[in-house]
Amino acid sequence: MGQKGFTVWFTGLSGAGKTTIADAIEPILRERGITKLEKLDGDVVRTHLSKGLGFSKEDRDTNIRRIGWVAEVLTRNGVCVLASAISPYKEIRDEVKTNIGDFVEVYVECSIPELTRRDVKGLYEKAIKGEIANFTGVSDPYEAPENPTVKVNSEHEELEESVAKVLAKLEELGYVPAKATA
Repeated sequence: MGQKGFTVWFTGLSGAGKTTIADAIEPILRERGITKLEKLDGDVVRTHLSKGLGFSKEDRDTNIRRIGWVAEVLTRNGVCVLASAISPYKEIRDEVKTNIGDFVEVYVECSIPELTRRDVKGLYEKAIKGEIANFTGVSDPYEAPENPTVKVNSEHEELEESVAKVLAKLEELGYVPAKATA
């Protein structure tokens, strides 16, 4: 029997740690026998699959639908997908979740003051000053998940703690075998 496909969808504001957590989980999943695995990072997808899209609500929805479609096809074909995308709107996240089915929503929570402090590019500061339009969480809405499968807080948890929470839920749901004890 082949590997069962599933999608772990990391949502949260820019800079919250979605990709960092996905990157930390990937080698652990591979160690546990999840050999068919793909990462879909929102920034990378925007460069290739969604080139030319802006940041209007319609363009953001289109971007998330595209990521969701790729995740759906991969999941259906027995691949574990780690998708990291801001995905600010609940309605589109719910649509993608319904389409994929085997879907684990991970909300990576972090406050705007902390994100502003971390932001090496100074984008939050510019957005707060009104220099960047349609910036999610500042001048454009971010609808946090009301009932995510897993909620982590990158402001108050160490990376290892967030990774452990996600892994524990994936084990509980039967997507990932528990770590073998020696």
